[in-house]
Amino acid sequence: MALHPNFPRSPYEILPPDLRWFPAAEERRSTAYEKLLPPLVAKVREEVKAWRDADYAGASATSRALLAWWFDTDHLIEQADGTQSQFRYYFAQREAVETVIWLYDVRGARDKFDLLRFDASGAVSSNMFDEDWPRFVVKMATGAGKTKVLSLLIAWSYFHKLYEPGSALARNFLVIAPNIIVLDRLRADFDGLRIFFNDPVLPDNGHAGHNWRDDFQIALHIQDDVRIVRPTGNIFLSNIHRVYLGEVPEPSLDDDDLRNYFLAPFGAKPVGKTTDSKTDLGEIVREIDELAVFNDEAHHIHDPRMAWFQCIQDIHHQLLQKDLRLALQIDVTATPRHDNGAIFVQTVSDYPLVEAIAQNVVKHPVLPDAASRAKLAEHKSPIITEKYADYLQLGVEEWRKSYAEHKQLGKKAVLFVMVDDTKNCDEVGGYLQKICPELQDAVLVIHTKNNGEISEAASGKSKEELELLRKQSNEIDTWKSPFKAIVSVLMLKEGWDVRNVTTVVGLRAYAAKSNILPEQTLGRGLRRMYFGSDERETVSVMGTPAFMDFVESIQSEGVTFERVAMGGAGGHNRQDSLVVEVDKDAADKDIDALDIALPRLTRRFNREFKDLGELDPAAFGNAKLPIKSFTPEETREIVFKTMLDSEIDHTIQLDSNGAADYRSVVGFFARQLLKDLCLVGGYDQLYPKVKAFMRDHLFTGPVDLDDPVILRNLSEPEVSKVLFDHFRAAINALTIHDSGSSRIEGQIRLRDTRPFRTEPRGFLPAKRSVFNRIVGEGRADGLELDFASFLETAPDVQAFGKNYMAVGFKLDYVKANGDLSTYTPDFIVRTADGAVWIIETKGREELDVPQKMARLKQWCADATEASKSDGGTCYGFVYVDQESFAQHKPSSFAGLASTFREYQNESSEG
Repeated sequence: MALHPNFPRSPYEILPPDLRWFPAAEERRSTAYEKLLPPLVAKVREEVKAWRDADYAGASATSRALLAWWFDTDHLIEQADGTQSQFRYYFAQREAVETVIWLYDVRGARDKFDLLRFDASGAVSSNMFDEDWPRFVVKMATGAGKTKVLSLLIAWSYFHKLYEPGSALARNFLVIAPNIIVLDRLRADFDGLRIFFNDPVLPDNGHAGHNWRDDFQIALHIQDDVRIVRPTGNIFLSNIHRVYLGEVPEPSLDDDDLRNYFLAPFGAKPVGKTTDSKTDLGEIVREIDELAVFNDEAHHIHDPRMAWFQCIQDIHHQLLQKDLRLALQIDVTATPRHDNGAIFVQTVSDYPLVEAIAQNVVKHPVLPDAASRAKLAEHKSPIITEKYADYLQLGVEEWRKSYAEHKQLGKKAVLFVMVDDTKNCDEVGGYLQKICPELQDAVLVIHTKNNGEISEAASGKSKEELELLRKQSNEIDTWKSPFKAIVSVLMLKEGWDVRNVTTVVGLRAYAAKSNILPEQTLGRGLRRMYFGSDERETVSVMGTPAFMDFVESIQSEGVTFERVAMGGAGGHNRQDSLVVEVDKDAADKDIDALDIALPRLTRRFNREFKDLGELDPAAFGNAKLPIKSFTPEETREIVFKTMLDSEIDHTIQLDSNGAADYRSVVGFFARQLLKDLCLVGGYDQLYPKVKAFMRDHLFTGPVDLDDPVILRNLSEPEVSKVLFDHFRAAINALTIHDSGSSRIEGQIRLRDTRPFRTEPRGFLPAKRSVFNRIVGEGRADGLELDFASFLETAPDVQAFGKNYMAVGFKLDYVKANGDLSTYTPDFIVRTADGAVWIIETKGREELDVPQKMARLKQWCADATEASKSDGGTCYGFVYVDQESFAQHKPSSFAGLASTFREYQNESSEG
């Protein structure tokens, strides 16, 4: 049940169906794959892939425009510090959105009978579906970004209804949370429509001929805060009980017993039509003529007898009375399972936890190894803290270790302890404070019932105290919260969006009747602490044998656990990651003297977005290619591959008449060029140029693009290469501009580098660097550490530093193929004479090294010239290749600079 050996490790890479995880040995893939996945997923996944490869053929113009904007357009998002970084959706998010759009827009799935066509198990029947409206369930692992999927599908439904004549979708949305905790999380994303404008959900005005941002006229109504309700353009964000009609009893803060208030699938008592509010959300949503329902944490809708399902059914019935129907129901959850463990048959997309862990979308759970577990014993005592003293002590040791590591990075690690019943919560909370001084007054005790609902009965707390408890549990990640540990009967089942849990200690087992799944137990500890980084994160999980048996049962879902030394010397010396930081606390270092400053120069090369209509394909000067002959059978399937990674992007299947549409081929090449050159817009100008080049200038004579033989020729690798190479060269020549000079717009100082984590590997603790350690890059750490050792001992080196990505020093340059890119040198060195040197070390020759070195030489000249008014620092560079350095290692930096002269005397034109 392990992942396929070729399973992609990047969460952004497209996942081919034949590499996806399934619950059996790899040799059974050909016979068991379809039978062992959720019944609809295997066939839907295959067909969605073919649709994606065919450039979303058959979808409405609105759907294609949105998909192109979300997934085929580069997006730069401004960060808090004013810099911009690339934003991309995970492939899991993309596939979930594509699946829903394909089912609805292309295959016309409107009810259970339409979905039955995709059953690969042969075991699904229509009586397994309880709804008579289109309902699609999206299964995504905890932490994989389900809320982003909701936002994209809401925008799709809105624009589809607005722009597509006869669309049966909706511009009103009921977004339902199962409880107050989930509602708080959704509110953070939806309030002020934040998620739609902060993420690239809404295309720019003018994209595909529409004013998307101007036309997105939406009012957000949260709970009873219902503003003027227009016929269309409303998002109602609510927990489920606000949508019930008055006869359904519900928990509230006014109840004597608040056990159902916080985490049952209910919520606070709706105000109703009182003097405080003249609105009743349940009635309002039943009066609207178009509506789509989106359910978060939707595993609660597992029984048609439940009030939640009946509520949605009632809304549908109200619409039927007006000769309308519920437009769509989308359910997102990590665990769409019935009480008996069976998966919801409506599940159409699946991103399992095993894949999310492998792609570093969530933390990796690590367990104590056999030697560490052998040291743990349950002592005979009726007092829980005496009985499980070994387990609590181990948890504290693991937490201390992670707390120290993450504190350096500005994050607070949290310890979570699950106990067997509420009466032991206070006992364990007090014991932790006794054995760990760092936890004094820093333990948050949450009394819950066995199913995770916050209980007032056990704690005797007032309404105000419970509201405070809810606030404290939501804020525990932040430094303003004094708490560093939580003790509860159960890690809150869902919605509690804490990211900083690094250690979980389980002192309880779970009975099947508790309806808790292992993934829910681990779920709150799986969310990543750090974003914008692909570094592996871990959560340590330990506990009683019964608890560990329960946790390890998730291995049936393909999840594997790394077992490591915990506790004692082995655990203390174990390194889950390395923290690199400025060594400010080192008594033997003068950070001011070791600091190196570099001028931050303006970009030398820029891409000017000129009109691509200026391209002249007749002037490309390309060699004309002969037309190959193909039989009719050979022209039946025409495959187009991407230019960079040679992945299949587009397949044309000719029908029996041999008819094909060349327009999709021209569009493929035009989009590939725009994507790979990072150009935003310009498709309308580029398309006719590509078409003209194919027709008139690519082959030995003009051709008919409707001819299947010509289309087959266009898929040949050498033909694609000529087209891509010459268009790329022409576009780069048209758009890339060398400003001819640079000016200083700031400084980069090594001492300002923020701490960061990296994978454990060899490092050098350097005395001449502001950094606490010099860590080499993965495949080049041998050469880089050897060179760092040389700098540490060279008599004329005053200070040096590894140019980590966190330093922020990189150069723009033009690659050998004419593309604009960036390059990060390896080391920064200051010698005794005050000169600053930029060093590039290379273990093997690379295609673009001459261009990089020419750009580095140019930067050094620009920096030296620009620095004359600031004291006249002289900048130089040295290229160090591994073979020469190993054979002729110098004794001083001056010797290095005089011996390693490659690229020094070459033209800076590159």
